[in-house]
Amino acid sequence: MRRFLCLLLLLVGSGGAVQAAPTQTAPAKTVLVLGDSLSAAHNIPVEAGWVHLLEVRLKQMEPGWAVINASISGETSVGGRNRLPALLAQQHPRIVVIELGANDGLRGLPLSDLRNNLTAMIDAVQHAGAKVLLLGIELPVNYGQQYRDGLRAVYADLAREKHTSLVPFLLEGVALDPALMQEDGLHPVAAGEPRVLDNVWPKFAPLL
Repeated sequence: MRRFLCLLLLLVGSGGAVQAAPTQTAPAKTVLVLGDSLSAAHNIPVEAGWVHLLEVRLKQMEPGWAVINASISGETSVGGRNRLPALLAQQHPRIVVIELGANDGLRGLPLSDLRNNLTAMIDAVQHAGAKVLLLGIELPVNYGQQYRDGLRAVYADLAREKHTSLVPFLLEGVALDPALMQEDGLHPVAAGEPRVLDNVWPKFAPLL
């Protein structure tokens, strides 16, 4: 009897209706960017980098997506390969953008190693059920035509073999414009970053 009276008082105090549990917000769909200084906003404000600009564009055009930038200046393909499993387990991304290989190339590392590392990363992402966007890079002409052609072919061949989307050259229209590049000739200034995003977006948007 006492339990009945307590329940009745509770219902009366709440307006006679049982309160529904608060609705939980659906978790954001995640884009993971795994790159080097070209994606880590080297020597410019983070807010000016193309990855942050991507996040801003997504919030405006595709609400519900979040961008995790796991890029590190100086990162090589083997470093990204070693970090990727933990990132996949923690972030559960829907899309993974892989922008690695520039530092491998600048150090003249064997292209076979780059290919193996990129292959392992693509396989891991696809095994996790996510989509891959591969961002290619180009080296300065002083690295020799054979090595430059070989580096370019690594990205093109993997994109074809693994059925991934590919931006052949991340800095297309930027790298050869001194007004858009820092003094090192390798990294864009803030004014060049919107153009970098424009290079990425046409291949990225269909993956959403």
